[in-house]
Amino acid sequence: MERVMTLASQNPVVIFSRTNCCMCHTINTLILEHGAYPLVHQLDEDPNGRELERALLGMGRNPAVPAVFIGGELAGGASEVMTLQLNGSLRAWLIRANAIWV
Repeated sequence: MERVMTLASQNPVVIFSRTNCCMCHTINTLILEHGAYPLVHQLDEDPNGRELERALLGMGRNPAVPAVFIGGELAGGASEVMTLQLNGSLRAWLIRANAIWV
């Protein structure tokens, strides 16, 4: 879990993803459309991917991906991020995290 949190603090927006996950792609696209440039960790391409996935599962992420961190804080997975988008709070959170400037 410590490694996940260390990686999550390296950028204003960090997404743990898999290359073959359509919801991961959708969430990444949503974040990009807001003008943020997330740091994306593809677990299936990372030699420590299984360890990171176990840590995400241990944090209550099920499924483990996508897992979105904004400002070093776990925003959630696809449904949580979509809820933030629909209720209008995603953009504000991205601004507070200095991921976008508008």
